[in-house]
Amino acid sequence: MQDLKDELDPPFEIIEPLEWRGPVIFNSPHSGSVYPRALLAASRLDLPTLRRSEDSFVDELAIGVVRRGHPLMRAHFPRCYVDVNREPYELDPRMFDGRLPSFANTRSMRVAGGLGTVARVVGDAQEIYGQRIPVDDAIRRIETLYKPYHRALRRLFTRVHREFGTAVLIDCHSMPSSAGTRDDRPRPDVVLGDRYGTSCVAAIVETVESTLRERGYAVSRNKPYAGGFITEHYGNPSAGLHAIQLEINRALYMDEARFEPIEGFTTLAADLELLADRLAEIPVAELRPYRTAAE
Repeated sequence: MQDLKDELDPPFEIIEPLEWRGPVIFNSPHSGSVYPRALLAASRLDLPTLRRSEDSFVDELAIGVVRRGHPLMRAHFPRCYVDVNREPYELDPRMFDGRLPSFANTRSMRVAGGLGTVARVVGDAQEIYGQRIPVDDAIRRIETLYKPYHRALRRLFTRVHREFGTAVLIDCHSMPSSAGTRDDRPRPDVVLGDRYGTSCVAAIVETVESTLRERGYAVSRNKPYAGGFITEHYGNPSAGLHAIQLEINRALYMDEARFEPIEGFTTLAADLELLADRLAEIPVAELRPYRTAAE
């Protein structure tokens, strides 16, 4: 256990601006690239294969928003070790040795696909482990990494909401440029997920979409990604709490085979800074809790 603490020290971080410009928070929960030795020893896959589930460099793409006046939270542990964009106990009983807690969600679509809180597969459904892993190991990952991450994110979200009367969470992710199926249609550059209009007010998603289209990106909404656990559970527009997921096509900024940034990285990073500026320009009154006609 001490080795894990040493390897993942800190397991995540919040980078705050010197001067806060507004109620916007950026989050990169899947860009962690510190793979615990125990995971590498237990996996039947090599590191490059494990990294296929990682949102490589997304935190570095977004780091410029800090100098624009907005905090960035990012994980250092990898998504395939524990996924904070899931319910806390979405667990597949087929992959564990021992009895799962009675409250575990073992029947979600994500569990069925092998992508629960502790993943069973990466990439094109490649099994991570050659044998079952102890239930206690999964619970430990949730207790020591998942729950502290969400406590810190919730505190930050609440702090911003208290300071500005509203809070906007930009949850940043990346997607492979190809779906890896018979469907060879090109993916858009960015997919915006607002849970079909329920996780944030229209002004936010419209600002994001118009800014990115202005910069030349092909943008779609909610297909194939409508937003995961974080978007769904942090977004509550009627309380002045907003969340939107950004899925960025990896071909825009990285060599997907070599896991290396490419020339487009700098341009995309600058465009995310512009996006942060545009979001900060939305009048706070439009983001605060819904007002009645009498008000």
